[in-house]
Amino acid sequence: MKKVKITLGDLLKQQGMSINELSLQSDVRRAAISELVNGKRENINFRHIEQIAEALQITDIRKIITLVDEGK
Repeated sequence: MKKVKITLGDLLKQQGMSINELSLQSDVRRAAISELVNGKRENINFRHIEQIAEALQITDIRKIITLVDEGK
C-alpha cells in the first residue's frame, strides 16, 4: 500500500530556508507549514502547495510530496 509523504522539510534544508521564511514568502500560515514539515497535517490544501512551490521556485510537485510504500 502507498502512503503520501511530505518531503518539504528536506527541501527547506536544501534551500537553507526556515519555516518562518517560507511562511512569509508563501503567505501560508507558519503553523500550517510546520504541520506539513512534521507530518502532523491530516489534510493537504492544494492552494498552500501551489503557494509553497511558487515561493521555493520549483515546478515539480514531487519535490514537496511523494508516494512511498507504507512500510518506509
